[in-house]
Amino acid sequence: MLQNTYHNPLLPGFYPDPSICRVGDDYYMVTSSFVYYPGLPIFHSKDLVHWEQVGHGIHRPEQLDYKNCETSEGLWAPSIRYHNGTYYIINTFVSAGREADRDNYIITAKNPTGPWSNPIVVKGADGIDSSLFFDDDGSLWYVGNYISPDCLYEGHHGIYLNELDPETFQFKGPRYIIWDGVKTRSKWIEAPHIYKKDGWYYLLVAEGGTFVNHSVQMARCRTIQGDYEICPRNPIVSHRHMPLLNPISVTGHADIVETQNGEWWMVLLAVRPYEGGHYNLGRETFMVPIIWAEDGWPMVDNETGLVQTEDRLPDLPKTIYPLMPESDNFECDTLQMQWNTIHPPVKQIYSLTDRFGYLRLYTRKEVLNEICLPSFIGRRQRHKVFLAKTAMEFTPANENEEAGIALVQDDRFHYLMVLVQKDGKPFLQAYQTENGTKSLLAETEIKDVKRLYLSVQGNTTDYDFYYGYTDQEMLPLVRGLDASLLSSVVNNGFTGTYIGMYTSSNHQPSTNYADFDWFNYQGE
Repeated sequence: MLQNTYHNPLLPGFYPDPSICRVGDDYYMVTSSFVYYPGLPIFHSKDLVHWEQVGHGIHRPEQLDYKNCETSEGLWAPSIRYHNGTYYIINTFVSAGREADRDNYIITAKNPTGPWSNPIVVKGADGIDSSLFFDDDGSLWYVGNYISPDCLYEGHHGIYLNELDPETFQFKGPRYIIWDGVKTRSKWIEAPHIYKKDGWYYLLVAEGGTFVNHSVQMARCRTIQGDYEICPRNPIVSHRHMPLLNPISVTGHADIVETQNGEWWMVLLAVRPYEGGHYNLGRETFMVPIIWAEDGWPMVDNETGLVQTEDRLPDLPKTIYPLMPESDNFECDTLQMQWNTIHPPVKQIYSLTDRFGYLRLYTRKEVLNEICLPSFIGRRQRHKVFLAKTAMEFTPANENEEAGIALVQDDRFHYLMVLVQKDGKPFLQAYQTENGTKSLLAETEIKDVKRLYLSVQGNTTDYDFYYGYTDQEMLPLVRGLDASLLSSVVNNGFTGTYIGMYTSSNHQPSTNYADFDWFNYQGE
């Protein structure tokens, strides 16, 4: 890295749809989490470059019923704002299909670390990617996207505005259409944010869909509900004209913030693809400097006009936080913040107290290749090249029970390495699930099941599974598993790959469990 520069992405791994706000000298950011729980991870920074996770917006199972959502449903595109001592997150909850059953709700907190309130649904708020704007006169405005009822072409969406009652968070007054995509022939306009600067209301949107044509565009007006003028230089940020295998692709879905020193910065999502245009890390959070040109429109403030792997540092005091831990020894009564379950654990699936220093996962009927709450605890794959390793103690009681480690894109696409019982003997097996069909890839008989060390290594385009009887031993079970099976492109999804610990009794009753002594993840 060059001196006086930072490196993108800011948040490597599956942290899409970033939204940012500043409170004094502090910056807070929130990203989408879909069906993973706790949901809506919240980050804090002093210098816009170094970030620490401080909480989650959805951190109690009773806050939100995930309704058996599939992996790419759930919590979409949050927006975080601060006003008069209160933090606000507005978020879209999607269930029962990506095009139906959408609730836009608001949660609040006095401290971004929480606790956050129970959600209040904004009745009649259709569409996705909602955001809040507090005007100078104290009025509160809701801005969101809608699918045009005229549907003049594929992706004919628009942006609407409605004032909210600041006490009830319900609509009052008329709805205003402030950007109908037909006048710009725009497709899939979403992710709106409103800002006020120099007497102008600026409307920032994402456009072009969430893949190769993704972009950031802008409009402005002298009145909040008036006729918005479209920026003549749109898109103000996009890599749609670049080769897909550019180091950074699919840039879009942005939010901007002004520093206390008068600089402006944009956070946005993008991906880092590998051969074939695949990406397993999901959509990540990046940053780019912007400047307001003489004509009053913003533009990227670097030599290329693109989101770069390195860029100049913000003019802010450097503040470094401890890095995300590589290891978890499970010696606390709560999980580290990077761990997630698939759906909130409304039923107990694990314990950190049954056996001190171990994560105990209960062997339950649920399986990974169904939409459910499986006995799985995982963390994001954050690097193309990585090694993840755990120490497991598990004795299967019958041929239905299994435990081990999993690489998960969703219920339809994942890899497993699990200890099972076969013909009365212990075997370690590797499976792939492709488009819902589970198949055995490799197996080997295990000579000692008291304690196994299980590892998975990622090598950009493939994965390797290893096992050992000591923590230094890495015996290959299967190598060269195609990483593209877990690509967001293959499953047509919005999430990234998770790596974690798993156990199941495959639809049969069980009182068994698997104990994990530690889990280590290192990437480069």
